[in-house]
Amino acid sequence: MGNSLSDLRWRSVVVAAAMVLATAPAIAHHGWSWTVEELSELKGEIRAVYVGNPHATLDVDVKGEIWKVELAPPRATERAGFTEASAKPGDEVTAIGNRSRDQAERRMKAVRIVVNGKTYDVYPDRAPTD
Repeated sequence: MGNSLSDLRWRSVVVAAAMVLATAPAIAHHGWSWTVEELSELKGEIRAVYVGNPHATLDVDVKGEIWKVELAPPRATERAGFTEASAKPGDEVTAIGNRSRDQAERRMKAVRIVVNGKTYDVYPDRAPTD
């Protein structure tokens, strides 16, 4: 019985390690490591609105180029007051956040968006203080 219990423990450790390694890319993706540190502003016209997992997004047309503006996860985005009914394609948006470190990638993780004159701080602890 000693060997089988030892084997079971070892298998449990291996399975747990595999699960951690399998989720590491998702955790890294949802962090801030892919963004630059300084905040910047992006203005454009909304092309698409999505509030769902893993996080809400806006597709924003900025001078003919489509930017992916990532918001917070759905619950946090909705807690900020932003839902799919808050904006529609054609609305003007100002996004304040952290752009991708990859200059060729048109992607931003927004901490604040302003749509139709209403401000949504989707990451209030990171939003600029006015």
